[in-house]
Amino acid sequence: MHCLGAEYLVSAEGAPRQREWRPQIYRKCTDTAWLFLFFLFWTGLVFIMGYSVVAGATGRLLFGYDSFGNMCGKKNSPVEGAPLSGQDMTLKKHVFFMNSCNLEVKGTQLNRMALCVSNCPEEQLDSLEEVQLFANTSGSFLCVYSLNSFNYTHSPKADSLCPRLPVPPSKSFPLFNRCVPQTPECYSLFASVLINDVDTLHRILSGIMSGRDTILGLCILALALSLAMMFTFRFITTLLVHIFISLVILGLLFVCGVLWWLYYDYTNDLSIELDTERENMKCVLGFAIVSTGITAVLLVLIFVLRKRIKLTVELFQITNKAISSAPFLLFQPLWTFAILIFFWVLWVAVLLSLGTAGAAQVMEGGQVEYKPLSGIRYMWSYHLIGLIWTSEFILACQQMTIAGAVVTCYFNRSKNDPPDHPILSSLSILFFYHQGTVVKGSFLISVVRIPRIIVMYMQNALKEQQHGALSRYLFRCCNCCFWCLDKYLLHLNQNAYTTTAINGTDFCTSAKDAFKILSKNSSHFTSINCFGDFIIFLGKVLVVCFTVFGGLMAFNYNRAFQVWAVPLLLVAFFAYLVAHSFLSVFETVLDALFLCFAVDLETNDGSSEKPYFMDQEFLSFVKRSNKLNNARAQQDKHSLRNEEGTELQAIVR
Repeated sequence: MHCLGAEYLVSAEGAPRQREWRPQIYRKCTDTAWLFLFFLFWTGLVFIMGYSVVAGATGRLLFGYDSFGNMCGKKNSPVEGAPLSGQDMTLKKHVFFMNSCNLEVKGTQLNRMALCVSNCPEEQLDSLEEVQLFANTSGSFLCVYSLNSFNYTHSPKADSLCPRLPVPPSKSFPLFNRCVPQTPECYSLFASVLINDVDTLHRILSGIMSGRDTILGLCILALALSLAMMFTFRFITTLLVHIFISLVILGLLFVCGVLWWLYYDYTNDLSIELDTERENMKCVLGFAIVSTGITAVLLVLIFVLRKRIKLTVELFQITNKAISSAPFLLFQPLWTFAILIFFWVLWVAVLLSLGTAGAAQVMEGGQVEYKPLSGIRYMWSYHLIGLIWTSEFILACQQMTIAGAVVTCYFNRSKNDPPDHPILSSLSILFFYHQGTVVKGSFLISVVRIPRIIVMYMQNALKEQQHGALSRYLFRCCNCCFWCLDKYLLHLNQNAYTTTAINGTDFCTSAKDAFKILSKNSSHFTSINCFGDFIIFLGKVLVVCFTVFGGLMAFNYNRAFQVWAVPLLLVAFFAYLVAHSFLSVFETVLDALFLCFAVDLETNDGSSEKPYFMDQEFLSFVKRSNKLNNARAQQDKHSLRNEEGTELQAIVR
């Protein structure tokens, strides 16, 4: 392979002629400027990571801190102007909120008093005598540090320096070390201050952390279902397709029924006055409406396309035959998934560090507040763009690797002697030649995703307004347009990556060539490929259905203790992402196979001089599908004529 810069070849006469399809002959370094741009962008991300380590205080978020600038469980340095700061809190590892059931909001901050204590009160304390007894027996002081435990019942300031009575029972929250009240009424108020702030980001994190065990279990369930679905497609038969479609239909109907039943149960619940339950009821109603609409559309599509099941089975059998030439393609999503998890964990850690980057300011009464540093919001935005672009880049590398392996196996004359290590060969070509192309394709997806996120955020913000019906409608239209553009770009990128793997051209040239050749040969495989992609999409829907159902059952048991809208959305997103990562192997192989088939038809004619690269099984399958499509088209035309009685003829004067 050599880096070639010429898009056009020069004939013997010296006149330029347009480049032809020459599978795996040309190879050049593509879109290097975009690779350099991505390197500069990641330089900015590395700077933000370093800044978050230096300026951030992740320990305050993880271990908690009191209202006087002391980090719990640590030995602290004094803050100038705060007399109660700088204390040794090594033995006081838990954060106790004095008025967890009576929170007052001033502006965007909560007026709350937090202390570092040795133990959380696990039983309700109804009087100052009981608070004093708890301090003497457990060594955990629930009043401000300046008040001695002996004076709890004697000092005239005890009412303002001690927690408001009664003190609810609480338990230590793992990882964040907060004393979380156990009564539903207190918890619904306390959920928003779980990590010392009412910032939207912190509320989301508190909701996630409160259901972390359930979320982890559901994510493992989604991973197991995705693996099972992948091996189902690997050994698919006609019976399995019928069972699979039946499970999809039952899953869709079951999830819809459960959602509407939960909404009915919430509306008839006597404890609906809790804020958490009201938010959960709105969440359930939204989920029920969306799932019902999706179910109706998918059921109609399944009914319309039900007669193509036999062709679909043959299609997946051919796809599995291609995968058998490089069986390790099935394990390709594992390393992609591992890299994504590593990157997301790193991204969240940096985000948390940025969220705690603040300067200590002494307030009234010697209390300490941490104000966000200037420019943090801009860093968050830059960090969010990094999440989207880098995630898309990692997924695009998987697509390019799979497409390169399929191209290597397809354009191999000796079908009985497959090439050695096609995946490693594809990875090396991607690494040395085409990283810039993958960067450019992932950037285009990010350019569409970011405005779509902004539109969705503004659409949610307008829900609270009474006179924004026209604006909400326009935002819905914009969101729909961005969604359609996103799907189109995903398909365009996949074809461009496959063309780059074939010809070694840059992204724009590959996308243009792929569009031309697919338009020319669309009659051969468009309907077959679309239905194959539809079946794969149903597999993703099935994984999401069962995962969401498990989430509904798990979160519903704690309906009074947490707002589970964000955790359930996170689980649904994760389930779809995992299913997409695994099942996209078949989707990518399908798209790459049909593009290779189109190139094969373009460059060869089946003669002894120019034989096809494809095997006879693939060629006969395409011929059978074309005959079936032509027969159905003739049947539809004939039935239309019968309905109209006679065919319209031109009038000749």
